[in-house]
Amino acid sequence: PRFRPPSRVEVAEQLDRAGLLPAIVFIFSRAGCDAAVGQCVRSGLRLNGPGEVEEIRRIIEERTSELPEGDLGVLGYWEWREALERGIAGHHAGLLPAFKETVEELFVRGLVKVVFATETLALGINMPARTVVLERLVKYNGEAHVDLTPGEYTQLTGRAGRRGIDVEGHAVVAWQPGVDPKQVAGLASTRTYPLRSSFRPGYNMAVNLVAQVGAAEARELLEQSFAQFQADRSVVGTARRIERNKEALKGYTAAVTGDFAEMLEYVELRSKISTREKALSRQNTAVRRAGTAESLEKLRKGDVIAVPAGRRAGLAVVVDPGLDPIREPRPVVVTEDRWSGPLSVADFPAPVEALGRIKLPKHVELRSPRARRDIASTLRNAGISLPGRQKRRSGANEDGELAALRRALRAHPCHGLAEREANLRWVERYERLSAETQQLERKVAATTHSLARAFDRILGLLGERGYLGPESAGDGEDRVTEHGRRLTRLYSESDLLAAECIRHGVWRKLNPAELAAVVSTLVFEARRDTAGEPRLPGGAVPEAWQETVKLWVDLTEDERRHRLDRTREPDAGFAWPVYRWARGESLEKVLTAAEANGQELSAGDFVRWSRQVIDLLDQIRDVLGKADPVGAAAAEAVKALRRGVVAAGAA
Repeated sequence: PRFRPPSRVEVAEQLDRAGLLPAIVFIFSRAGCDAAVGQCVRSGLRLNGPGEVEEIRRIIEERTSELPEGDLGVLGYWEWREALERGIAGHHAGLLPAFKETVEELFVRGLVKVVFATETLALGINMPARTVVLERLVKYNGEAHVDLTPGEYTQLTGRAGRRGIDVEGHAVVAWQPGVDPKQVAGLASTRTYPLRSSFRPGYNMAVNLVAQVGAAEARELLEQSFAQFQADRSVVGTARRIERNKEALKGYTAAVTGDFAEMLEYVELRSKISTREKALSRQNTAVRRAGTAESLEKLRKGDVIAVPAGRRAGLAVVVDPGLDPIREPRPVVVTEDRWSGPLSVADFPAPVEALGRIKLPKHVELRSPRARRDIASTLRNAGISLPGRQKRRSGANEDGELAALRRALRAHPCHGLAEREANLRWVERYERLSAETQQLERKVAATTHSLARAFDRILGLLGERGYLGPESAGDGEDRVTEHGRRLTRLYSESDLLAAECIRHGVWRKLNPAELAAVVSTLVFEARRDTAGEPRLPGGAVPEAWQETVKLWVDLTEDERRHRLDRTREPDAGFAWPVYRWARGESLEKVLTAAEANGQELSAGDFVRWSRQVIDLLDQIRDVLGKADPVGAAAAEAVKALRRGVVAAGAA
């Protein structure tokens, strides 16, 4: 029978009977977490007593008192509350922040017994459990389903065991076909994990470093960073290999009897001859193919041709020229042995000529064996014979450059040496190893001092765009221009793009709601690709959006020229929801409209992205001041956005 894993309700009941609650069940999808909570509630599972239910209700009231009454329905408040009263909850990034914080507090107090969570719960939240359950050892990383690493396994199962309460923690892996106990043991027993630095200098960091300590000292700081240490250490083995290669190169040089430099010249001459011969061969092949294709285009029905080689070698008569305006001709023929089919340029090493003609019926039915037999018989009786073999001439002997190289090779002093070939083998080895060593040296050079070089490339771009003055302008704050001082106060993934938009005034015509919509394109990033273009509000938004994208295109072109990581493309997927919210519409209308437009937007996602928009708007307001039109619009936009669920629980 087909294997059926135990249901989530059965898992929770077994853990309850074994005294292994509270537990965190990791499910690597938001929908899976919500579905698991729904299954448990529908099954009637109840893990709390009456006293615990009263305590849960009191905490819920305290935590959610700021939520508007009218939004509770669209937030799924009552279903969420019922699950909490039963001791069951979900926890993922799509939940409202107030809901997540309530779940965390109830779980720590032991009032929620089972939490179905994504891996986000394993990072940065203090929620230890007696048991951690892993439904699968595979997760989706955004591109493909991959196995959990030992580090990820330890991070997840490290939640098991409450300090001061439990003497041990329990990790449970749900078995299913394909799960190897040895694999699980390997995940659990690994205790050392590589630490990889993600540190990279950015635009805001570069300007601030120049302003505070100067470019020279900033380079020294970057050279002393852990990221540069790791980069340098990664090529230690390569550097050792280079040293070994250099020792081997000395040995190859010593093994050559005679003048090594002259032998090297001789090898280079032979290499040039080989390269030229290959180039001529490719050229001749291309010319031959073009000539053959042209000759095939001239064939007509009834022409007798010679197929020079292959299983179909011999005479054949063309029954269909097979002309095509797009691709090369493929004439259909019948051979003397009654085979019928198309031929191509590949079947002929040289252009084709008609050896004669025979008369064919107006309509030839090639699927009929009798028709093919009659045509083959006519072909054999036509008295046309195969031409003699013609030797194909190569263009190599006629090439002046190749002839000169060959004369130079014969005239070289090494050409007549008795031990020439033995010595040449050592020289060829020397050349191969030398090329490999040069490639390794380029790799080492690109890795060492890489952060300082990236920093210098950033300074070069910022200098071109007027955010930094020339080196002669001094160092420190003297070198940072007015635009650069604005950039020092913009902390965003798209900090330089935001500074460019402010500098060029592309947002000056926007009202507060429109500004929120356009600014959202610099912070929002869709979880997955969506079909079609996102919907944009009307008014001045489309023009401002187009100007923002145009600035991004110009910026990425400069980044490509300076060999820098590209600034992320603006994403307008959140523009319409945040615009409607800034206009004062209800949460229900905003989320319903997003769903109608085919957009996946949960209440938690909406609040999180809205707060990120508010954060960037706050920065713009502080940079420009309320006296500036854009600064004033940013201040008004913040007031309009910071309401209802977005304001609830926010610092």
